[in-house]
Amino acid sequence: MTLDQLKLGQTAIVQEFTDDFLSLKFIEMGCLPGEIVKVVNIAPMQDPIAIEVSGYVLSLRKQEASTVVVTLLNDVVLNKTN
Repeated sequence: MTLDQLKLGQTAIVQEFTDDFLSLKFIEMGCLPGEIVKVVNIAPMQDPIAIEVSGYVLSLRKQEASTVVVTLLNDVVLNKTN
């Protein structure tokens, strides 16, 4: 699943990036693999989205968010208990 597919209020863990150029930008902004991200706002036309990461809110275009592979936090918790 990618970051642009999350719904408002969902929380996920960053796994990897699919775009090398954008991955450097994300890393510079504190959005690293293993970080927890939460969707805190979605614009009326569904673009951009705002995520909370590393203690601050970051606004991303959906195209940019589509390059961030994430795992829903609920999925991680369920997999660890089974």
